[in-house]
Amino acid sequence: MVARLVIAAPASNSGKTTVATGLMAAFAATGLAVSPHKVGPDYIDPGYHALATGRPGRNLDAYLCGTELMAPLFAHGSAGCDLAVVEGVMGLYDGASGAGELASTAQLAKLLRAPVVLVVDASSQSRSVAALVHGFVSFDPEVRIGGIILNKVGTDRHEALLRDALEESGVPVLGVLRRGEAVATPSRHLGLVPVAERRTEALTAVAAMAELVRQGCDMDGLLALARSAPPLGATAWAPPVLDPATAIGPSPVVAVAGGPAFTFSYAEHVELLTAAGAQVVPFDPLRDERLPEGTAGVVIGGGFPEVFGAELSANETLRKDMADFAGSGGPVAAECAGLLYLARSLDGRPMCGVLDADARMGERLTLGYREAVAVTDSCLAVVGTRLRGHEFHRTVIEPSAGPTPAWGMRLPRPRMEGFVQGGVHASYLHTHWTAEPGVAARFVARCTR
Repeated sequence: MVARLVIAAPASNSGKTTVATGLMAAFAATGLAVSPHKVGPDYIDPGYHALATGRPGRNLDAYLCGTELMAPLFAHGSAGCDLAVVEGVMGLYDGASGAGELASTAQLAKLLRAPVVLVVDASSQSRSVAALVHGFVSFDPEVRIGGIILNKVGTDRHEALLRDALEESGVPVLGVLRRGEAVATPSRHLGLVPVAERRTEALTAVAAMAELVRQGCDMDGLLALARSAPPLGATAWAPPVLDPATAIGPSPVVAVAGGPAFTFSYAEHVELLTAAGAQVVPFDPLRDERLPEGTAGVVIGGGFPEVFGAELSANETLRKDMADFAGSGGPVAAECAGLLYLARSLDGRPMCGVLDADARMGERLTLGYREAVAVTDSCLAVVGTRLRGHEFHRTVIEPSAGPTPAWGMRLPRPRMEGFVQGGVHASYLHTHWTAEPGVAARFVARCTR
């Protein structure tokens, strides 16, 4: 049984990432094997979690993957670990819009039978903190809030007032963190700047988070709370493994884009590709001048090509190699940043030119969960395949002619989305392939042809 904690808050910007990452790093420094997890579709926080623990940061998203996979995916990610720390999303009870508790931190805590530590931004309150905590504790009795960490506390007097107010709540104060700038991490249009773009500074920030948590929290009390979690009783998820008897030829090389420009990916995708018989080889479109030797398929996930547009455009040899590969019918799966990279141009700079479309930065953020159905057969899905996904971008792509769409979506309005062209499947939609493992198997099968 893995000891576990869920780090939640009444609202966003309360300090969840600082506390969760700091706890991960502080416990890992004691020699514990710590498994890091993040509720929801966030790709950036797991990068900091991985830096703190030395293990892949993993997402737990009940909307994308289904509630039935939450405990198995958690068990898979935390196998062999002493402790798991799960960072929540938004406020404790906030989930998918209009879907009740679905995809909320509270729902996940119940599915994992895990105690919750509530991080409260106490910067502008004193006695009212007791009313706030009472409301969160009583709102859903099935959610076990086992401790409070008070964040952004100003003075000793302020701390005393908060502790006095919470004395009768029945929920222990397991930490008090003072206001400080040492753990600040830079942000931009889609959230924190990813670790891959600022590794040295990120290491310093994670170390500062760990020290802040060590000094301000009851580490023994938090570990005891984590160890009070009951047995989960879930069978660990495992990617379906290809039967060697059905394999056709040698393992195909699947090139997966990485590096600072393409940091958005789920750890399970590589595991699914490998289990389906692929030899996964990473490449960096900023630096590598060719696709990996023997490439039979390419996966390009999300990230920030708009930030690295000049560098991506300057790598003409890789852009041509990518265009030649796609033009020959090679299977390519591209999500969001990958879609932009395959376009003719991005903010006026030449990209790969695989798609007859131009992309640019827009004025508003497109964000939200989506339900999608495949409307065209592709390297990822057959017509009628249903998947849930997530959109998260501030760019706009403008086709020169009517493309063959990849998906049909109903919300927030009925529309067609994405491109299917030869062996290319390109879309803004981020999906989690564990919900439909056949996606990875189909892609690898296309790569063997």
